[in-house]
Amino acid sequence: MPIVLRAQSSILVPSLMILTLGLILGVWTASASAQDVEELYRLVPEPAEVVVEVGETTPLEVRSYDMDGNPVELDLSFSAPRTGLHVRDGQVLGRQVGEYRIHVAIITPDAPRRVPAAIYVENPPPGMPRGPQPVLEVPVRVVWPAVSQVEVDVADTRIYEGTRTRLRAEAFHGDGTRRQSPDVRWASSDESVAQVDRHGNLEARSVGSVTVTAEVDGTRGSASLEVAPFPARGIELEAPVDEARTGDVLHFQARVQGEDGSEIDDLPLEWGYIFTPHDSVHARGAAATIRDGTFVAEVPGIYTIHAVAGALAARATVEVHPRQVLHRAHEVGRGRVTHTMSHDFWIFEGVDGRDYAITGTSGGTAYIWDVTDPSAIEKTDSIQVDARQVNDVKVSPDSRYAVLTREGASDRVNGAVILDLENPRNPTIATEFTDRLTGGVHNAWPMNDYLYALSAGQGWVIIDMADIYNPRVVGSYNHPNSSVHDVLVHDGIAYSSEWENGIVVVDVGNGRWGGSPENPVLVTEVYFPEMLTHTLWPYEQESTGKFYLFATDELWPRVGSPLEGYADLMPFDPETGEGGRPAHTGGYVHIIDFTDPENPEKVARYQMEEYGTHNPWVEDDILYQGYYEGGLRVVDVSGELKGDLRAQGREMVVFKPYDPQGYIANAPMVWGAQPHKGHIFFSDANSGLWSIRIEPREGRPVF
Repeated sequence: MPIVLRAQSSILVPSLMILTLGLILGVWTASASAQDVEELYRLVPEPAEVVVEVGETTPLEVRSYDMDGNPVELDLSFSAPRTGLHVRDGQVLGRQVGEYRIHVAIITPDAPRRVPAAIYVENPPPGMPRGPQPVLEVPVRVVWPAVSQVEVDVADTRIYEGTRTRLRAEAFHGDGTRRQSPDVRWASSDESVAQVDRHGNLEARSVGSVTVTAEVDGTRGSASLEVAPFPARGIELEAPVDEARTGDVLHFQARVQGEDGSEIDDLPLEWGYIFTPHDSVHARGAAATIRDGTFVAEVPGIYTIHAVAGALAARATVEVHPRQVLHRAHEVGRGRVTHTMSHDFWIFEGVDGRDYAITGTSGGTAYIWDVTDPSAIEKTDSIQVDARQVNDVKVSPDSRYAVLTREGASDRVNGAVILDLENPRNPTIATEFTDRLTGGVHNAWPMNDYLYALSAGQGWVIIDMADIYNPRVVGSYNHPNSSVHDVLVHDGIAYSSEWENGIVVVDVGNGRWGGSPENPVLVTEVYFPEMLTHTLWPYEQESTGKFYLFATDELWPRVGSPLEGYADLMPFDPETGEGGRPAHTGGYVHIIDFTDPENPEKVARYQMEEYGTHNPWVEDDILYQGYYEGGLRVVDVSGELKGDLRAQGREMVVFKPYDPQGYIANAPMVWGAQPHKGHIFFSDANSGLWSIRIEPREGRPVF
């Protein structure tokens, strides 16, 4: 008997595309075969292979037929690698050059527990067998648009004989977008005057005029240079300190003297270093970076920095010691939840002066905890809402109200649940707010009188919360091609984490760009090709005056590494032998210098290659990073930040919450952490709420 499926147009599930696909594929291979299929369908993609330029969209239509050739209407899901392309509403957006596949699956009422319908693939792409399959694969090639303009970037059109300098070329497409990492062919009009190698390094050989040309995909750009006589007689190099720690950013100052004793400030210098380890037998090889006099070391030892111009050179030496920031940490208390998965949480001081936590779960229940004594955490109440999960939990800074976000409500009218915290021990529901929030609310951010809440992952609405029993929408923001996961507001600026679109920054009350809650104004977009922004934390560093964004990826399941992993999070079922496997995630923390909003610069990273990041929190120069199966990571982020923070020895504490009775036994899955009154609280998906204590290190207290 063929199954009957709802007659709907094709739909997309952007926030869970890859996870859902992983579940379907996993169940198919584990428990289904062609003989188990109750009905076969043919899906015909038009076109059969998609070719799209970066930044452009092209249509993709998938028509459905039964095996007799009759058209049928099926619910379909589309999934694709987020970093490479984006699929929505029948359009494919090219994100990054490469070859990919879009996976098209049939959504059935009881998927993903079994697959009663399958797709008959007649002409499969390479590597996919013919016949019944759980998905249809549509090949996609993302290509570059044609280059229309090339510009050669030179700091000064005058250079000096005997010096070397690095040239850069920028290639632009017809729409004004910049080609990432262009393949440049360099040429010099007179190699006796100046020679340029394939990397853009120019060596000035003799006095005269020369034109350098950069060619990208047949389009050329050029710059004319004058090589002048070498003007200098000496270089002095000053080290900022004699000793430093790994991870300390040092700025070396070079002064170049001319023949008449005057200072020359436009002579190009080549920077480098010589490394002598403290222990030549056990030390790692040198690992440090220096650029324009800015130096940071990852490995302890003695570094001699040199600045060279022509035949002149100057040197300065600094000794680098281990950072030595390790601390001891121990468990203090538990708010155990093992019958379902825990999600977000929030710690706050209630209006009664006691400390509380609220945690959300996959079962649609929020738990209230008294954490005044972190060693004796007490559950005081629970609130059940109509939702597949309470994903996000936040409390307003004034502790007046809390917001629980809902996804998967039975009536599909999701929205946010507002709790009145007048009695924080036993909160009451003030209102269930659904105006313009019916598509599922993944995250929200309360700011006393205003609440910023996601709407179906497409944008966010701004809600006036002066009266929590009568909230009202006063504004909204939806960026073009949005796919929003999170929004956070700091100093009147909303930072929207938009997956492959990076970070969208909006003035919602800061005023510098004329924005307000009723009239949000775009400030800028922060995009780096390697980012897949899940959430972030803005942080103003008091010691340096720099303003950093700590932006995290989320890849679930992890792909593209030797340890690719599972996507399902199900407890072990002794009857079927299925489940009980920890998830494998990917991603890392991107650290962006946002001191100048007009010129954001990615300066550092924190990465554990076999684990994936989730929610960050930064306070008092310490990063508290939920790193999913990598546990809780506590990282020293003091001082100017550059390079690889983990390699620099900045990790202070790693704590993995093992629980043999967990939802999945002994499988850490840390969601996020929050410091509060000398303790660290965090939520673990498989075991609930934890509190730990980080012991002060001699000579450097944690708090």
